[in-house]
Amino acid sequence: MKPSFLRFLCVLFLVPLAARAQSAGHPANQLRFCITSQPKTFDPQLVTDDASETIRYLTGGVLVRLNRSTQQLEPALATSWQVDRSGRTIRFVLRHDIYFSDGTPFSAADVAWTMQRLMNPALHSPAGDAFRSGEGRVVTQVIGKDRIAVTFPRPVVGLARLFDQVAIMSASSPHGGMAVLGPYCLAKNKAGSWLLLKRNPHYWKRDTAGHPLPYIDSVRIDVEPNRDIEVLRFLHGDIDFINSVDAMDYDRLKARAPSTAIDAGPSLDSEQVWFNQVPGAPLPAYKKAWFASTDFRRAISESIDRQALARVVFRGHAHPAISWISPADKYWFNARLSPHPFDPHGALRLLAQDGFQLRNGALYDRGGHVVEFSVITNAGNLYREQMATMIQQDLAGIGIRLRIVTLDFASLIERITRTFDYEACLLGLVNDELDPDAQMNVWLSSAENHQWNPSQKTPATSWEAEIDRLMRAQASTSDLSRRKAEVDRVQEIVFEQEPFIYLVNKDALSAVSTRLRNVRPSVLRPQIYWNIDELWLDASGGGKR
Repeated sequence: MKPSFLRFLCVLFLVPLAARAQSAGHPANQLRFCITSQPKTFDPQLVTDDASETIRYLTGGVLVRLNRSTQQLEPALATSWQVDRSGRTIRFVLRHDIYFSDGTPFSAADVAWTMQRLMNPALHSPAGDAFRSGEGRVVTQVIGKDRIAVTFPRPVVGLARLFDQVAIMSASSPHGGMAVLGPYCLAKNKAGSWLLLKRNPHYWKRDTAGHPLPYIDSVRIDVEPNRDIEVLRFLHGDIDFINSVDAMDYDRLKARAPSTAIDAGPSLDSEQVWFNQVPGAPLPAYKKAWFASTDFRRAISESIDRQALARVVFRGHAHPAISWISPADKYWFNARLSPHPFDPHGALRLLAQDGFQLRNGALYDRGGHVVEFSVITNAGNLYREQMATMIQQDLAGIGIRLRIVTLDFASLIERITRTFDYEACLLGLVNDELDPDAQMNVWLSSAENHQWNPSQKTPATSWEAEIDRLMRAQASTSDLSRRKAEVDRVQEIVFEQEPFIYLVNKDALSAVSTRLRNVRPSVLRPQIYWNIDELWLDASGGGKR
């Protein structure tokens, strides 16, 4: 009852605030939405936070753009590109007669300058880090005004797609980084309060009828860390969309304004449980033996009702998870796999193979130890706390006692990365990347984020050694079909071994005003405004999107 009561108070006191904001009025052709914090930087090569990424996406012109609907690369500033057989060199053919927002001409020299700055180790660019393939310098060769080749020291997996994150900067504009090639340019920034973007007068793109894009004149972005206020402002028409909402707010919006709530289906994000298998962890030897057993892990998995988790905890706005790659990833997901069944009887059969016995409603191992363990999760996350409670009830059905321990996030991270003083953990993974190479830092046994047993000097098991081999193999070839086969096999091994017990993939939920048109919601970020230059505003606010 407490969360609902607090939300009631929030509505009671904040509705007047939202109404005042609406009555202030806005330009008719201005898009409005919120971000949760002030951007940390306007340098597109130093972006590390979501707010800065929003500005980069709206203002930065890129050579190729990932279509968030089809999940395919499309031409942008480059009309075509080709990666050579070595996987080290990519060649671009650029558009003619393109200008930066201040009128400075665009050419291959700007691409060369951008890449040299991006790959300068002294800059410490996160976007540049994605390209780093080994020791040595990146070589840029300007072949002509509209042609350029970029060569890396070693092959780069998924090389072309990485350029979706590289905003091209001017090598000669007197306005430096404020000269942009994207659909909008920054006009005003009231730090901590709001930002205003204006239509780039020199934006290169036109629609099929030849009309210049973008259609919308300006974008006002308010800094609003309070999600309850953001929802209220949306309900009162003060903002045009919320890019991502949780299940509770989605149902609230669906009840108040049914046509505005959008469920785009399973996202790339997952919720999962894993057992601590670190050899030096301060756990009893018999519990280490449980957690190291594939049969034990699979039994726990089969005793969890994933459909119920999706239906009850996420109000139907989630789907049972299958693998470390979500079905939302149209190319890389292994479609031969299906969710593990909810099968308590099958779970008991697996446990019996390891010598476990169910006696008087309690499960015992072959040494006579009662089977009980704790799971840690982050305090204040209502969804994970509810999942833990439901899993606790499921495990009781096969005689296992589960204790739930909620910790502040800093303490939780300390336990799973330094002290290893925990038995099981329930957390989620936010994933923005389609290409599986982005999860090398999870699946290599030597990786710090190999959570169940991180930073191994040598693989602890034969199946982890096989995953190491496959992940390195897929990262060393540009043959897409070969990569697909190797990544499919990794998914099968993970499905069989269950070092992570995947629970659900949350749906991508959004809210969009009926006045915003040509919206094509995506499960990939940014879900609503990924095609920002094609969106338009209808003053009537009626009809179909």
